Amino acid sequence: MDYSSFLQMSEEFSLLAVIVFLLVYDIFASEKALRYFQPVALVLFAVHTVLNCVPREAFEIAGGMFTYVPMQTYVKSILNVGTLIVLLQAHKFLNEDSNRIKRGEFYFLTLCTLLGMYFMISAGNFLMFFIGLETASIPMATLVAFDKYNRKSAEAGAKYILSAVFASSISLFGMSLIYGTTGTLYFNDVATLFTGSPLQVMAFIMFSVGLFFKISLVPFHLWTPDVYEGSQTNITSYLSVISKGAAVFVLFTLLVKVFGNIINQWQPILYGLAVVSITVANLFAIRQQNLKRFLAFSSISQAGYILLAIISGTALGMASLVYFVLVYMFSNLAAFGVLSIIEQHTKKVQMSDYDGLYKTNPKLSFVMMLALFSLAGIPPFAGFFSKFFIFSAAIEQGFYVLVFIALLNTIISLYYYLLVVKAMFINVNENPIEKITSDGPAKISLIICTAGILIVGIVSAIYNQIAVFSFGM
Repeated sequence: MDYSSFLQMSEEFSLLAVIVFLLVYDIFASEKALRYFQPVALVLFAVHTVLNCVPREAFEIAGGMFTYVPMQTYVKSILNVGTLIVLLQAHKFLNEDSNRIKRGEFYFLTLCTLLGMYFMISAGNFLMFFIGLETASIPMATLVAFDKYNRKSAEAGAKYILSAVFASSISLFGMSLIYGTTGTLYFNDVATLFTGSPLQVMAFIMFSVGLFFKISLVPFHLWTPDVYEGSQTNITSYLSVISKGAAVFVLFTLLVKVFGNIINQWQPILYGLAVVSITVANLFAIRQQNLKRFLAFSSISQAGYILLAIISGTALGMASLVYFVLVYMFSNLAAFGVLSIIEQHTKKVQMSDYDGLYKTNPKLSFVMMLALFSLAGIPPFAGFFSKFFIFSAAIEQGFYVLVFIALLNTIISLYYYLLVVKAMFINVNENPIEKITSDGPAKISLIICTAGILIVGIVSAIYNQIAVFSFGM
């Protein structure tokens, strides 16, 4: 094997170069030079995103341990844009006096988790997949506990790492059973040797637990509301969108390409998880008064909807999934962006605190309303089209009852999303949150998210382009 073939991993090497440069910059730069750390970091990462947004020809290296198909470029680009938005929203938080010395750590940990997700997405071997999974999970646990002197943050970090270790250990045991029954860890070889024996089905279930945990499917969701509430809000938004987006793409790829021979076994499992995740999350979301916990249960519900695209196991399902993740990214990051701005200025995160918000902060209220309408799937916002396509993918395979249940739950979700809109625009509050002036990077992030919510659903070329590469996988 020629080592020059590794140069084809341009996306990974480009991100690694950004990580190493920022690490050296943070360690050796003078106090004066460190004032420009965040602008330099944002520009570098934006350049990395632009340079790696064009798909290339498919290839394999290291005997198929690392694989590339054009669709992966779209997925990684979505994750890049989402990460850039999160970094923009974290600008004010990292400029606070208590966090200035930790700016380099924040960027280093965030981009390391992203690098791990890259390896997960491009893995062609269970060993490479597990390396990517752990590379993404361990820095993420550190990010969750980033505010180490905050009791809730430390508690969230402990809950996350213990849950992640438990889930990873079960997945690793499942991989060992897969290797024991097939004699290989390569995805292409396992696909031909997986016959669906009871031991192999058990191996598949145990392996899938790790991904179900990262996606926050019921009953693997119990860590989610506590971790979301305890983490710093920008880290919570990264966890809810970027980490989940990578995991659902990998789950779809593995189910279709590796475990396609046992589709009759895993489709009922996903069917049950989808129904339970959407329904339980919606019912619990209605009861929440803390908006971070509210958005946590909302993200669990959205994960259930994503399963409708995955369960189809078709190219239409893949296109619908990637498009859904793109729309979900803009919608959820917009909601978390508004929440982050308000929390950074007032420390308020309760729904009752948002009563009368429109009177003092009409722009923030408008962005939050658009985000919630998109998450609820109200036309003509992008969330409506993303749900339409995943429902279409499920209907195409005959899952009429599942789609009907999902539609009923959409009505429930509309109710609890409107509770927040009602608080902002209708509820009376004699002392609403004072007028807030957002910093420049946060404004840019909200403009990007708002444009995504309004445009992505209308411009059909975006979905069509994704669909072209989905059908070519």
